[in-house]
Amino acid sequence: MQISDLPYPDPGVPDARSGPRFLLWLGRNQLRGQLKSLAWGLLHFGSVAGLPYGVGYAVQAVVDGSGSGLATAGGVIVLLGVAIALGDTMLHRSAVTNWITAAARVQQLLARKAAALGAALTRRVAAGEVVAVSTGDVEKIGWFVEALSRFAAAALTVVLVCVSLVIYQPALGVVVAIGMPVLALAVLPLLPRATRRADQQREKAGRATELASDTVAGLRVLRGIGGEELFLDRYRRASQEVRRAAVRSARMWSLISAIQVLLPGLLLIVVVWYGVHLAREGRITVGELVTVYSAVMILNYPLRHFEEIAMAYSFSRPSAQRAARVLALRRVTEPDGGLRDAPAPTGDLYDPVTGMLAPAGRFTAVVCGDPDLAGRLADRLGGHAASAGDDDESVLPSVLLGGVPLDELPLDVARTAVLVQDKDPVLLSGTLAELLDVPSGGSVPPEEALAAAQCADVLDALTQASLDEDPMNARITERGRSLSGGQRQRLALARSLVTDPEALVLDEPTSAVDSHTEARIAQGVRALRSGRTTVVLTSSPLVLDRADRVVFVHEGEVAAVGEHRELVRTEPRYRAVVTRETDEEAASRPALESEIEIDMEETA
Repeated sequence: MQISDLPYPDPGVPDARSGPRFLLWLGRNQLRGQLKSLAWGLLHFGSVAGLPYGVGYAVQAVVDGSGSGLATAGGVIVLLGVAIALGDTMLHRSAVTNWITAAARVQQLLARKAAALGAALTRRVAAGEVVAVSTGDVEKIGWFVEALSRFAAAALTVVLVCVSLVIYQPALGVVVAIGMPVLALAVLPLLPRATRRADQQREKAGRATELASDTVAGLRVLRGIGGEELFLDRYRRASQEVRRAAVRSARMWSLISAIQVLLPGLLLIVVVWYGVHLAREGRITVGELVTVYSAVMILNYPLRHFEEIAMAYSFSRPSAQRAARVLALRRVTEPDGGLRDAPAPTGDLYDPVTGMLAPAGRFTAVVCGDPDLAGRLADRLGGHAASAGDDDESVLPSVLLGGVPLDELPLDVARTAVLVQDKDPVLLSGTLAELLDVPSGGSVPPEEALAAAQCADVLDALTQASLDEDPMNARITERGRSLSGGQRQRLALARSLVTDPEALVLDEPTSAVDSHTEARIAQGVRALRSGRTTVVLTSSPLVLDRADRVVFVHEGEVAAVGEHRELVRTEPRYRAVVTRETDEEAASRPALESEIEIDMEETA
């Protein structure tokens, strides 16, 4: 896989059982790139390791006064230099390719998972953790994948050099062969502590990122209540904790680096002292001493990659663990027969958890006394399975559309069948025409959707702010920040109406508009969606009064079904939610009604 071939047609199904398994899965899926990088790494490190032999041969040629030997040594050194340059260039190229392609694969997997989970993702994983995984963690995972082949090439080179030295000069070669494993393994006792400190740093960084994202998301509210400085102080303290954790982690890694410098230096001293002793006794030549000395010096270079792979694994393991935790989340429990290969179903929309039924082709309003319950119900109606509770991992039954569980449908089919607009919809930057250019059946023109959503004043505002007289060419800023809350809400409603799904679920679609506009929107949506299934989760009397059917959900179950005016008269709990009636008002209502009846009788 080359960078020019990205993105992957199919990033595959990851092994998300643990962080190390996920890293192993990534390595297996990039085996060809790893082998290519390993080959170039062996050429590079092998050529570097071959230089001491060329240098030793040249020194011995000078001692022996052999001109031909010196010329041969010079030619070998030149060839090794060319091989070093070529190997280093191609090793860097292939290793960086492995890094980028691995990071791209992880990003594609995360994007696919986010699309599958939708709004349920941030309810199951903290927003800061999602941001950390999709940014910094992806880079660290790619670093480990990139460093793996370099480490393998360096390790093989060290083994080959030690074996060659034992064959070339057994007396000194044995010393080097014994010392090298000690150098490579000397830092192992320090790695667990370094890993723990790196984990602590990552954990604190994730908390700081989450706090920053929450602060930015609620900055307007914080400024309104004067809490901006309070949250900024919290972020400063969190940032300082990250800094202190990073310093503690850096101290441990600097100690590991110091050991990687100190021990090879001690080995070099031992080799030189013992080599000089052997040379005085005439057991080795000067050229052989120079060769072994140079080989030990050169081996410091591949040995540095032992430290790099330890750092890369220590930093990437918690990152891979977080990525695996996100990728292990499921939209649904897997059906025994797999996902159905069938067109989008039609019919009644039914939630077996609450007992809520939205008949096909009708305008159904749902009233929930608990706003959180309304949000969870909207998620379920969109096909997002929810757990039974915080401590219960069991999955609640799926919503049925025409008797077909949405969980058993492929994601694209489920989205075609049921569209959910949550209470905080997002507007992407671009022109209004681009905003309304969404997959749809084409039966609802944008003009009709805008009219039903009462967007006339929004179009006028966009036209005045644009150089183009056509409001469809007016640009909308990121997340619609240049618009008011009510304007954003109505444009999002128009976008949902344009898609014209079989079943449309709207969660508080008019909470940010005035009562007159709200009544017109309710009438416009009802007329435009005539013959299509529409579910509106709201407590607005203006919307409820225009619904064909009102369902009242109390404490997680359907408590009453009927028309709005009927329920206001007959269901006290419904009346309390819709009219915001207090307990005192409810208690005085019978007495007041009795007094009215007595007055009417006396008047008669």
